[in-house]
Amino acid sequence: MSKQYPVTKVPRHLAIIMDGNRRWAKQNFLKKKLGHYEGAERLKNILEISSKLKIEYLTVYAFSTENWYRDADEVSELMQLLEHFLDKERDSLIKQKIRLRVLGDIEDLQTHLQDKLQDVILATKDFTEFNLNIALNYGSREEIINAIKKIPTEEIKNLDEKKFSAYLYTNTIPDPDLIIRTGGELRLSNFLLWQAAYAELYFTEKLWPEFKEAEFYQAISAFGSRDRRYGLG
Repeated sequence: MSKQYPVTKVPRHLAIIMDGNRRWAKQNFLKKKLGHYEGAERLKNILEISSKLKIEYLTVYAFSTENWYRDADEVSELMQLLEHFLDKERDSLIKQKIRLRVLGDIEDLQTHLQDKLQDVILATKDFTEFNLNIALNYGSREEIINAIKKIPTEEIKNLDEKKFSAYLYTNTIPDPDLIIRTGGELRLSNFLLWQAAYAELYFTEKLWPEFKEAEFYQAISAFGSRDRRYGLG
């Protein structure tokens, strides 16, 4: 726990836009790849703290549908990083009883990556206390359009928010209470647009590799100090 940033309340569901790996690498005269790997190490640290704080759901924006437009070498490096994370952290996720889910369409990934993801998903599917959701090949607008396509015509007339939400990737996951974005940008970038309707937003100038324990506690402490009125005045 942090004495400087006391935690009075934690979000049940925390979502993070992990922005700034490339800029951090550039500032430190490193290759982009090393920025992404440092970002992965930061995720491991945040996972550990989130588990200690009894946060039930952690969703991280790992790879958007728009990220495919980056240069081919960087996309390849990101896929290699995903494979490295799955290979290295599989046993740790099981030991810590962390359930892994993927939000997004993984059919665009290479077959061996799909297989590795499914292996970890199946190996952790019975864990309930802590859930790690990786938004991978994810775009919120695409998620909403795909949900609409799934709805039977006969259900449209009686459709409500709850019924619609059942067709989203997050159908078994509560909406986020807090969304953190690192890197200084002040936007959601096509992330959980439907689910973020009443989420608290926290933006920081810190680049993701710089978002260490003190900064994390500062964000959680700020969340605890907010009065969430859900539009009631």
